[in-house]
Amino acid sequence: MFKTYEPPLGHLSFATLVRGQLLPQLAHYFELLDQGLESTQFNGEPVFGQGDKFLPGKIAIALAHLLILTPRGTAEHARYLAGSPRLMNLVSALPNESWGIYYALMALNRLRKAGLLEAAVDAACLARMRLSLDWRMFVHEDELRLKDLPTNYYGVAFGIARLRMLMGWEDASAAEALLEKTLAHYERYSGEFGFSDETEGEGRFDRYSILLVAELCERYIETELDVTPRLKELLALSAKLALQCANTAGDGFGFGRSIGPYGDTAMIEILATSAYLGLLDDAQARHAYAYCVRAAAKYVDFWYDPALHSVNLWRNGRCTDGYRGAHRMLGENFSIIHQLLSTCELWERAGLAHQAPAQDLGAWLEQTQPAFALTWFARGEYDRALLVRRDRGLVFTMPLISGGTGLHHNAPYYPIPFSPRLIEGRPDSGPAHPQLVLRLQLADGSVLLPTSYARELAVRQEGDEYVLSYTQPGLNRVGGDRPQLDTRVSLKTEIRFGSGRISRHDLLIPNEPLAITALSLEFSSFSSGARADARAVDFSEGRIQRFETEGFEVCQVEEPPPPALRASTSGPPCTHLQFTQPAAQRADPIPIRWTLFYR
Repeated sequence: MFKTYEPPLGHLSFATLVRGQLLPQLAHYFELLDQGLESTQFNGEPVFGQGDKFLPGKIAIALAHLLILTPRGTAEHARYLAGSPRLMNLVSALPNESWGIYYALMALNRLRKAGLLEAAVDAACLARMRLSLDWRMFVHEDELRLKDLPTNYYGVAFGIARLRMLMGWEDASAAEALLEKTLAHYERYSGEFGFSDETEGEGRFDRYSILLVAELCERYIETELDVTPRLKELLALSAKLALQCANTAGDGFGFGRSIGPYGDTAMIEILATSAYLGLLDDAQARHAYAYCVRAAAKYVDFWYDPALHSVNLWRNGRCTDGYRGAHRMLGENFSIIHQLLSTCELWERAGLAHQAPAQDLGAWLEQTQPAFALTWFARGEYDRALLVRRDRGLVFTMPLISGGTGLHHNAPYYPIPFSPRLIEGRPDSGPAHPQLVLRLQLADGSVLLPTSYARELAVRQEGDEYVLSYTQPGLNRVGGDRPQLDTRVSLKTEIRFGSGRISRHDLLIPNEPLAITALSLEFSSFSSGARADARAVDFSEGRIQRFETEGFEVCQVEEPPPPALRASTSGPPCTHLQFTQPAAQRADPIPIRWTLFYR
C-alpha cells in the first residue's frame, strides 16, 4: 500500500509557520557562531575555510533577519544586538564573492532602514565593508564586462550597485548601466517564449530558467524600484507554469540541477512575487498561497532534520549536486531560511501571510489546472519544452531539454516524467545507470542516450490518453563534457499518459548496421516487495504498482539497490530494476516499450 504525503503543518498561516519555525533555527546558529567565531564547527565539520564563497553574506542577512524580527526590548534581542558587531567583524574579514556581496549589502541596507545599523556594525567594520562589498570585484568597471562569470551575474552586479546607492556609497549611474546589461541578457536568452536558457543556445531550461525573472523582480522590490511591465509579463508566464505544477504535497520542481528544497522554494518565490505584484486574481492568489504554505511546511517536516539542526540534503539516503556538498551545510540553511522569510514579507504585503490557507486546494487545482499541458521554451533546430501531467493527485513534469555542457549526461535532465518520491533522477548521476531511458552501447565502446535532440514535438489526445511524440535525428554520445550528436541511429518516441499509467514507445532506427554490445533500461523505484518475471515487475508496497517492458530478454531486480544507487534527492530508492537485451548485429528497427502503472 502507500500513503499520500501531506505536510502536517500545512494548516498554519505562512507567517506563523515560517517565523515560528525558522527564528529558533536562526537563534541556534547565532549562538553557535557567536561562541565559535572563526573556529565554529557544525555537525562535526569546520564552518569556515571549506570553499563556500557566499557564506559571509549569508551570515549577515541571517543576522539581519534575526535582529529585525525579534521583538525589541526583549533579552533575546539585546543578546543578538550585543553579539552582532563580533559577527559582522568576522564577516568583513572573510573572502566573500558575488552573491555573498549582495546578501551582505542587503543585510546592511535592511539594518539601516530598521534603525539598527550603527548598533549592529561598528564604524571601522562598516568602512571595510564599503570597500569590499562592491560590484567592481567581479565586473570590469570601464567596460562593464564580467570577469569570467556567466552573464546572469549582471543581475547580481545590478543589485549590488543599487544597494550601494541606497547606502549612500555611490550614485545611481552604475546601477542604471548594469540594469541595462541585465535586461539585455534576459531578452537575449529568453527568446520568443520568455524563459531563459542557462547556456548560450544549448537548451538548458530548468528550475532557474523559470525562477530567474522572479529573482530579478525581487531585486527591483528589494532596492525600491518599480517592476517594469515587461518583467511583469514574463513573470506571469512563470506563475502560470507554477500553478500548473502546484499540488497538495508542497512539491516543486523535480527536474534539473539544484532541486530538493530549492525546487520547492522556487515555486514560493515565483508565486509570492506574482501575488505581491497583482498578477494573480483573487482565487489564484488564495490557492497559490495555500500551495506555498504547504511547500514551506514540507521544508519544516521533510527537509529539516532536528537531530542535525539542519536541512538534510546529504544523509540518510539523500544526495544533491556536488557543488552543494556537505561542506556548505550551514550556508544552505541560511539560503533557504532567507528565501522563506523574504517571501513571507511578500505574502504580507499581498495581505495573505497571516491568513489560514484555503483547505480546498486539491479540488481547486483539479477544477482549474489542465490535466495535460505543454509549455514551450524554444523552437528551432531542436524543440525545448516542458510537459505537465496531472493525474490522481500527482503531478508529473517531463522536460524536453538538454543539460548542455557538463550536465547533459545527468538523470535530472533526461526526458522522463519526474514526480518527487515516485520518479526521480539522481543528481550528478552520470551515464552508467540512466534512469528510464535506453542505454545503447556499441562495439566501438560508444555509449548513446536518447536525451538531447528532440524534434517534431507534438501532442494530441486519443480517447482517455494524452500522447506526446517526437523524433531525434541521432542519439547523444556521452563521455565528453558536451553532448555529441551520433547519427548512426535515430529515434521515434511516443509517450502515452492514461489514468494510472504512463507508457513509452521507442523505435530505434539504425542508419547503418550496428554492432550492439548492450542495450539496457534501468529504473530506481521507491516501491518495494518486488515480484518479477522476464519482462515485468509487480510491487506490493509503494505508489508504483507494476512496471513492464517489451524488447528485453532479461530482468534483474535488486532490493535494496546496490550501494552506489542507494541515494536520491528525496531519500533512498527501495528497488533497482535492470532490463537487458543480448549483444547483436542489427540493421532493422528496434522497438522498445515500457509501461508504468501507479496507484
